[in-house]
Amino acid sequence: MASTSTRRIQKELSDLMNSPLPGIQVQPDEDNLQIWRIIINGPSNTPYHKGKFQLTADFSKEYPFKPPTLLFKTKMYHPNVDSDGNLCIGLLKTENWKPATKMSGVIQAIYDLIENPNPDDPLVSSIAEQYTSDKKGFEKKAAEYTSKYAT
Repeated sequence: MASTSTRRIQKELSDLMNSPLPGIQVQPDEDNLQIWRIIINGPSNTPYHKGKFQLTADFSKEYPFKPPTLLFKTKMYHPNVDSDGNLCIGLLKTENWKPATKMSGVIQAIYDLIENPNPDDPLVSSIAEQYTSDKKGFEKKAAEYTSKYAT
């Protein structure tokens, strides 16, 4: 009999396959349903618009009572994503996580964060500082990273 975690992951995946989010592809690992590969097309009107950004979602056995771990596999110049691919988004912080939170909402929140960086809660303070003080310079560098790593 499937665990609560496995049943929930199967349901979330089924929901995303039946009602896909625009510009986003979700694919489970062939051998492990608890690992997903997510590809997000960079939002238009951003320096990321020509890129495809890959993330992994890793669901623990405690999911949905603990948040999944999401990690960018594609390098990105962004104040809320560090060089190891970790991302800073309030929704995924353990203290903010709610078991009712759906993966479609998590993925949409990540897309929204790519589109609208949050310099007030950065993982990379130097990029956040550039984002607020030199937006054109930030956009140029983000576009260069996108061209180099995400195409």
